[in-house]
Parts: sequence; C-alpha cells; structure tokens
Amino acid sequence: MGIAAMLFLPAICFSHALSPQECAEGGDFIRNAALARDNGMTEEQFMSRIEEDLEVIKAFPPELRWFVQDDNDAQLLLTAASSVFREPKQAAVHRLEFLIACMNRAGNDAQRTVPDASGAPSNAI
Repeated sequence: MGIAAMLFLPAICFSHALSPQECAEGGDFIRNAALARDNGMTEEQFMSRIEEDLEVIKAFPPELRWFVQDDNDAQLLLTAASSVFREPKQAAVHRLEFLIACMNRAGNDAQRTVPDASGAPSNAI
C-alpha cells in the first residue's frame, strides 16, 4: 500500500464523530423541513432539493463541510428528512427525534474512534 493511501485510510475507515453543535444544527434543519412540509412543500420537491444540495456539498473537502462530512452523515439527514414527510409530526417532535438519533450516533462514533495507547483508532474504550 502506498504512503498516500495509508494517509487517507483513517478517513475512509471511520466516520467523523458528530458534535452536539452539529446535531443541534441538523435538528434545526429537520425542524425547518417539517415547517416547509406544513407550508405545502412536497416530499418529492424537498428530497430532490436536498439531494442536489448534498452533491454540491460533496464538492468541498470533508473538513470544510457543514454536517455532511461523510456518507453516514448524509444518510442520517436523508432518513430524517424523509421521515418528516412519511411520518408527519409536529416540527418540534421531528427536531427532537433527530437530536436523539444524532446524539446516539455521536456517542457510538466516539466509541468506535477512540485512540488506543499507540494513538491508533480502536474499537474498544
């Protein structure tokens, strides 16, 4: 394996751990998706727009992106956005459900990427 490939290996193997700030901002986005739904936007319109936006975001290096730094982030956001339309609830409820899912994932990501004594990522705490 070349040196360049080894340098990028950690970014490929491990998703980034979401911060509470990222979860809060994602929750606000999902709340706004529910408000857009309440104001007449269809699931097709919203999902088409978010998928276009995600493609644009992916053109930037992961460290410069808001929230969607990897495919796991994108999937979390897309799943929650789809839920807004397929399982309609109050905007605040969708926001809360997203925050819970995001913080649970953030905790799981942190556990998977905790460095061991050598500084290498470890699956155990």
